[in-house]
Amino acid sequence: FALVFRMLGNRAESEDLAQEVFVQVFKAIGTFRGDSKLSTWVYRIAVNLCKNRIKYNKVRHESDKDALDDVAERVPLTETRAGSVGEVERPDEMVAGKQIERVVQRAILSIDETFRECLVLRDVEELSYEEIEAITGLAAGTVKSRIFRARAQLKEIVEKRLGEKIG
Repeated sequence: FALVFRMLGNRAESEDLAQEVFVQVFKAIGTFRGDSKLSTWVYRIAVNLCKNRIKYNKVRHESDKDALDDVAERVPLTETRAGSVGEVERPDEMVAGKQIERVVQRAILSIDETFRECLVLRDVEELSYEEIEAITGLAAGTVKSRIFRARAQLKEIVEKRLGEKIG
């Protein structure tokens, strides 16, 4: 769900698509050859369904996004598979952290979708470059290039938006 939500930015649509991912997995489990990890195969299905939905939404001009105000509490970027990266103790720091989190989440949604896919898989889902290559079908150099460009776009957008909030 977290991957799908980061790709689409709409909670209701992400919930529907996450269910569709598992329906597709169930239907196609017999075709899984075991050439990769099962999780890699499931991510590939999820990414492909997200790409299709993004194209569909562009055609239908449905770029409305859910308000991401509560996302930091439900699916924080700083949460990893091993748990939370850092503890925020003071309430003022916690509020500032959540505000930055929201800016970053919105910025991820505004990154070009071809770059966003690789960025989310690497920096949010913490997949290896090899896993990303298997999921996307892209060459190693292309994956690394897209991640580099996505990070550059993200940095530019976040700095601009934080500058607007401060200024």
